[in-house]
Amino acid sequence: MNTLKRFLLFLLSSILALSLFQLTSFADGTGDGNIDNGGGGMGSGTSQNKWVPGYDGVRVTVIRASDETPISTPVDYTNKKPSSSLIHFGKVSKMQYRNGTNLSVRVGGYVYQIPALPMPQIISSGGSITNIEVIKKYFCSEGAIKMISNDTGIDYALLTGGNYKLLLEPIAYFTFEGGFMGMTAHEAALYDQILNGGLRSKMVSLSHQNLPLSMFLETSDLGFPAWNGSTSSRVSNDQIITFLGLGIVRFNNAPTIPSPSQTSYQYRTDTDVITSVHLFTSAEITPDNPARVTFAIMGSTYTVTNIVIPEGDSQLVWIKWHTPSSPQSISIQVRSTNGSLNVSSITASIVDLNQNPPPNPTATDRNDSFQLPTVPNYPSITTASWGIWSASWHEYWVWISNWQWHSTGKDTGYWIDYGYWKDKGWWDYIWTSYFASLSANQAVVPDTKSPALASNRMKSGYGIEITSNGTTSSNAPSSHITGAQHAVTYFPEFSYQTYWRLHDLKSGGVNASFWLKTNEYSSYQSRVHFTPVWFPDGPYIPITRLLDAWTPAGMLTLQLQGTITISGNLFSDWHIAPKKTK
Repeated sequence: MNTLKRFLLFLLSSILALSLFQLTSFADGTGDGNIDNGGGGMGSGTSQNKWVPGYDGVRVTVIRASDETPISTPVDYTNKKPSSSLIHFGKVSKMQYRNGTNLSVRVGGYVYQIPALPMPQIISSGGSITNIEVIKKYFCSEGAIKMISNDTGIDYALLTGGNYKLLLEPIAYFTFEGGFMGMTAHEAALYDQILNGGLRSKMVSLSHQNLPLSMFLETSDLGFPAWNGSTSSRVSNDQIITFLGLGIVRFNNAPTIPSPSQTSYQYRTDTDVITSVHLFTSAEITPDNPARVTFAIMGSTYTVTNIVIPEGDSQLVWIKWHTPSSPQSISIQVRSTNGSLNVSSITASIVDLNQNPPPNPTATDRNDSFQLPTVPNYPSITTASWGIWSASWHEYWVWISNWQWHSTGKDTGYWIDYGYWKDKGWWDYIWTSYFASLSANQAVVPDTKSPALASNRMKSGYGIEITSNGTTSSNAPSSHITGAQHAVTYFPEFSYQTYWRLHDLKSGGVNASFWLKTNEYSSYQSRVHFTPVWFPDGPYIPITRLLDAWTPAGMLTLQLQGTITISGNLFSDWHIAPKKTK
């Protein structure tokens, strides 16, 4: 009986069932689903490394569309009851990982919701194929949206008003190395990077095929590009992190924000930048016939050569170049001699940030209706990862026989093998991973020429000095990255908009430092910003964004802020005396 079971299991796992569902408009639900899927056969597992079809779920995070900020704690939905000792990584969304959150393992304490109306199966297997239209209809339905509204504590009318989107991420619950684990596709890719391919080596059909391909975007949104690669092949960690394992539900025709990497980039003037594209291939690209990708920019061409990629995989291809000194819009044309590119034309908008410095403050300025604004939280991206394929020849020598008969008589003779050795080897592909991270610190202090009360306390009307330091750390060659190149500060008296101050680059490179540009209204040409004399007592919080630390996987950026306490104003330092008479 055991032999029969093993045979049936082998027979079932050997059947490769591929499915590609075309996305169509969804009009009868509350939401509009931007989701497609694929998958394939699962192979066979062991007691230490296995996944049972149906043990899946979906992580849902509410995202504010205007600034792509998660506003809810992610909620995990599953039809199953995971083990109380489940190994997991907490409640972190793909958006948060993209913005720099690190993977953090936990044991037990896993919180999940079992929906009253069971979800359709999310992840395909060799014996059961999911239906993307059923999945879309479920998560776009009024019932599912109300369930999510209740579980996130966000009013249903507010949630569906057009200002928010739902980020969906498929989850798999499976046994790995004897431990029962739960993770999203993005977490699986990050975990596999930590294990140097250890997860992929045991669970590849799940972790690097059916889980990530169970959801992907048909159109770019929330800064994530659409997937146009294979829907039935195994994928890389880089592809999962960039493209896969997500779906988006929009409401009331909420605007779709195209991914910069797909359609357009915004660069600053006079800046070193990196422009990248994804190169896919269905057949291997070997050193015998490597790919070349050429970028045409403003009359110049930049060609990347000797690109090799294994069958069914992809790689980022990029060039580093310097933007012009004047603002303009330029078109970048990209072509490849082999494989297929995710984009062939990119529109680059070159902008000059030095256009809105604050006006000259005066002692008679007033703003009686001023209220302290909420400090904005601009999206930060502090980590990035990418990689490069290389190939080496794996020799495999085979003797090719060529027997020939040599006669020595009527019925006698002998055979001689005039064969030869032939190398029937193959290319072994090696993936080299790279990463980069951006960290920074800032000092906000009173102007050295002002009568400051303390290092963090001053009277309104005087100036402040702001210095920032940004460090870009990476294991990649210098040609892969740039250090931070720009810093711009926003101020509370302008509600962190309308006007801003740029910084000068005091020292560049991967250890960059910045200070404010000289203030044209300063008598001493100091590098200061003058606080308005009318600013109320209390915290004065400028924020600074560090920009243009470029990697092949995009720009790293982060927000810094410091606080100066305002107590009194400069008028208290003035002394008015009666006119002296003779």
